[in-house]
Amino acid sequence: MTSDDAQVPQASTRRRGAAESLGSIVLVFESVIVFLAGLVVFGLGALPPYLADWWGIVAGAVLGVLMIAVAGMLRHRWAFWAGWVLQAVLGLGALLVPAILFVFLIFGGLWAYATIKGAQLDARNARRAAEPLPDAPNGD
Repeated sequence: MTSDDAQVPQASTRRRGAAESLGSIVLVFESVIVFLAGLVVFGLGALPPYLADWWGIVAGAVLGVLMIAVAGMLRHRWAFWAGWVLQAVLGLGALLVPAILFVFLIFGGLWAYATIKGAQLDARNARRAAEPLPDAPNGD
């Protein structure tokens, strides 16, 4: 490393909020379960007769990939709404396999907690950052 390299400023990384962090964790873990739910739809032959059973795998894979993509975009406000839409799509899967309702209730609850409580934590942290620091003794 040369002395010129030492003077190059490092790019600052953006701090992620609690809602973004919690939401992305939920969506990434949920994507795995959603893919497995697609395999269940395929294995049970739960699709209507006019659709080939392999569409269950495709639907689970597409929904899982969309969840991972939205998890990466949670820095934008619209991505949280997209996450709610993905939760609703998962809930509709319970019409095909009722056991998916259990997955929907668990991960829907986790998503609601992540978005609501995360937003509260972000607001609290913003208030604390805006408050002036109390006068600290300087050792006198």
